[in-house]
Amino acid sequence: MAHLLGAENISVSFATRTVLDSVSLGLNQGDRIGMVGRNGDGKSTLMRLLAQRTTPDEGRVTKRGDVNIGYLDQQDVLNGDLPVGEAIVGDQADHEWASNPRIREIMGGLVGDVDWHAKVSLLSGGQRRRVALAKLLIEDHDVIMLDEPTNHLDVEGVAWLARHLKERWRPTEGAFLVVTHDRWFLDEVCTRTWEIHDGIVDPFDGGYAAYVLARAERDRMNAVVESKRQQLVKKELAWLRRGAPARTAKPKFRIEAANELIADVPEPRDTVALNKVATARLGKDVLDLEHISYTPPPREGSEAKNDGGRPLFDNITLRLAPGERLGLVGVNGAGKTTLLRLLNGEIEPDSGKAKRGKTVKTAILTQEVRELDDVSDLRVIEVIQRERQVFNVGGKEVSAGQLVEQLGFNKEKQWTPVRDLSGGERRRLQLLRLLVGEPNVLMLDEPTNDLDTDTLAAVEDVLDGWPGTLVVVSHDRYLLERVTDHQMALLGDGKLRGLPGGVDQYLELREEALAAGDGKVGPSSSAGAASGTVPAGESGAAQHRSGGSAPSSTHSEAEKRQAKKDLNRIERQLTKLTQQADKVKEQMTAAGSKADADFEQLAELNKKLQEISAEQEELEMEWLEASEVLE
Repeated sequence: MAHLLGAENISVSFATRTVLDSVSLGLNQGDRIGMVGRNGDGKSTLMRLLAQRTTPDEGRVTKRGDVNIGYLDQQDVLNGDLPVGEAIVGDQADHEWASNPRIREIMGGLVGDVDWHAKVSLLSGGQRRRVALAKLLIEDHDVIMLDEPTNHLDVEGVAWLARHLKERWRPTEGAFLVVTHDRWFLDEVCTRTWEIHDGIVDPFDGGYAAYVLARAERDRMNAVVESKRQQLVKKELAWLRRGAPARTAKPKFRIEAANELIADVPEPRDTVALNKVATARLGKDVLDLEHISYTPPPREGSEAKNDGGRPLFDNITLRLAPGERLGLVGVNGAGKTTLLRLLNGEIEPDSGKAKRGKTVKTAILTQEVRELDDVSDLRVIEVIQRERQVFNVGGKEVSAGQLVEQLGFNKEKQWTPVRDLSGGERRRLQLLRLLVGEPNVLMLDEPTNDLDTDTLAAVEDVLDGWPGTLVVVSHDRYLLERVTDHQMALLGDGKLRGLPGGVDQYLELREEALAAGDGKVGPSSSAGAASGTVPAGESGAAQHRSGGSAPSSTHSEAEKRQAKKDLNRIERQLTKLTQQADKVKEQMTAAGSKADADFEQLAELNKKLQEISAEQEELEMEWLEASEVLE
C-alpha cells in the first residue's frame, strides 16, 4: 500500500511534561485508524502534528507531495455570521453542488433538517457539528482526520457517519485517523487502533474490542515479566544482605546487577478508580411526570426548530421506579435535556403534574459542566474538601485527598486550579462532586463527552453498581447498552416512546420517519410505538414496554391481562434458566481445570448448556410476543 504521511522520531513537551517521546509511525492507503488514550496523553497533539498544523520540538513529519488532508478540530471553527448554506458550500450555486450525488447524500445525511438560511451562530451544538462535518466531507481528501467527531452528534448522526466512512473509499484507497471516546464507533469503522500513553504509541490490529483484548494480553505478559523481575530483585538483595562486607569485586558486580533491576521498574501509569460512594436511602416513590405538556419560551432572535410555539412534550407520562435504569435517545432538539430539567424540578410544566418522593435527592451532570464555574478559582482538592473532609467509600473512610487521587488526580494535579483543567478532567471532577453529595437519583446528560475510554470504563464500573435510580441521556450506544436496562426515545413529535428493541429500534423508527418525509414518527406509525399516556395502575416495567403511553390496540382487556401473566411467568422461568446455565458453566470450568479432564463429562455438560440456551431463546420469543399485546 502506498505511503501517505508519517512521523519520524517526533517529540513534544509542555513545560516539564513530555507528551510524545521519539515517536515514529505512518499512514498508508487503506488505513482506518482509531486513537485511544487518557485525556492529556497527546491524542489531539499527535493528530495536529500529522496534519502539519503544528510542528514537533524534535523530529519531523513528512507527507507525499500530492496528499490532501481534511481536518476536523474539536473546537467550533465555523464563521457564526454566515448562513448554513454558505458555510458549507461557499458561493457555489445550488445546481453546482446538487448535481453531485455524493454531495447530495452527505447533505441529506447530516444537514437535511437544518435551516439552510439560518445563521451558524443560532444553531445548536449538534447542528453546528454536523455543518462542520458536511463542509469537510463534501471536499475531496486523501486523508481525513477527525478529532472527537461524535461529540454533540445524536445516535442517528453517529450511525450515519460510521456508514459514510465505511463506504467513502474502496478498501485499499484513502485513509482516516479518528480520535473518539465512542467505542461503538471505533469498532464499527476502524481496522487498527493506536494507544497513546506515557509518550509512546502502541499499535494494535482491529477496532476497540480487539484492542481491549490485545491490551489485556499484553498486560498479562508484562505482569509475568514483572513477576520474574521481582523474584530476581529479591534474590539479588538477599545475596547482598548475606554477603561479607570485606568482599570487593564480586559484591560490586552484584550491587550493580541489583541496582539495574531496581532501576528497570517502569513508571506506574495513572489509574482511574471510581469506588462506590455512600448513597442516601431511597423510598418507594421516586419521580413521576403525569400528563405533562411543555412548550419552551422563544429565544429572542432565534431560528431554532423548537421555537415558534410548538410543544416539546404533549401529554406525556413517565414514572421512575426505585433502582430504575433508563436510557434516553432522540433527535437533537427533541427535548432530552429539557426532560431531565423537568425531572430535576428546574422548570415547571405548562400542564400536568410533577411528583417527587419525600426521600429523593437528585444530582444532574450537565453537558457544559457549568456547575464548576463558581469554583473555577479553587483547586481540585479544595472543591472536594468543601463538601466534606472524610467520605464513606465502599464501607471505608477515606480522606478528600485519597478520593481525588483514586479518580486520577495525582498529588500534583490536586493543586491545579479548576479553570486550568481539561474538559475531561472537569467532567471527572464534577462527577465525583455529585457522587460525594450522596444522591439517590443520578441524571447524566451526555456523560461521555470529553472522557477517554479508560475513564469511561471506570465510570461504567461505578454505574454498574449504582444502587439508586439512574437516567442517562447519551448518543454512546456502548454506554447505554452497558449501564441501562431499557431505553426510551424522543422523536421530535412531542411523545415519549419505549424501545423494547433498544437503539437499533430507534434507528429503524428514524429511517421510517425520514422515508415518510416528515422527519418524525407520528402517533399512527406502525413501528410498534405508542402515543398518549400510561394508565396510573400500570407497573414501571409495563410503562416502558408501552413507551410510557397508552396504546391504541386491537387487543381486548382479557388478552392484555393474560399477556401480563405470561410475561411474569416467562421472566421467572428465564431467571431460573440463567441460574441453571451459570451452574453448568461452573461445572464445566471445574471439570476442565483438572489434570485428568473427563472429556465425556465436558461434552455432556456442553450439550446440557446448549439445551438451556435453546429453551431461553424460545422463552425470549414468547416474551416478545406477549409484550407486543401490551403495546
